[in-house]
Amino acid sequence: MTSHVYSLHSTLELPLEDVHDFFEDPDLPAEIADIEITRRNNTLIVSAVAAEDNISKYTPTAQLKASVTENRIYLDEDEDEEENSGPFNTGPSGGPQWGAFGQQEEEMERPSELVEYACFKGDRETVLQNTALQYPMFEVLCRLALECEKGALTAITAVDGTLEATRIVDGEERAARLEVVEDPRENGPADGVNWRDNKFIS
Repeated sequence: MTSHVYSLHSTLELPLEDVHDFFEDPDLPAEIADIEITRRNNTLIVSAVAAEDNISKYTPTAQLKASVTENRIYLDEDEDEEENSGPFNTGPSGGPQWGAFGQQEEEMERPSELVEYACFKGDRETVLQNTALQYPMFEVLCRLALECEKGALTAITAVDGTLEATRIVDGEERAARLEVVEDPRENGPADGVNWRDNKFIS
């Protein structure tokens, strides 16, 4: 099977812990024997290990690259929405509590935690790097995208000479189609400079 990834754009992000959980026992394509995960400062690199020996150990295999960021997650967001849905708070007796609504809200510190997120964001050269095992690693990225609650993945690939469109949004596969559009360069002005046949360039 000859497959190729022509274009890819990703805005996927998910908790770093979920990424490690996903790769603990992943469903890998036949061409990939294992996955190696390394972290360099705020960069996460997920590399493919070839299943066959026909790839030299000096050949860089495909890798997924993500930036790691910290997001503050508020643990009581749902509770706050329910409690503060009315025009005022209630006091201990169940009646309205007037006056210091804003002040009381400021004084009560909301429980939260910092969560590290892996952000697979960018185009093919940024997110999916190196040529060897590129398409199998793209399949791994698609399976990871189905675990993401936030972000989108769009791509154009070729499988055995047939072009395919892929679109995954917020963890769900969506309908995608390919459109052939006219190249504006074909109808451009004919009086432009012909750089290939220019007497001023030696």
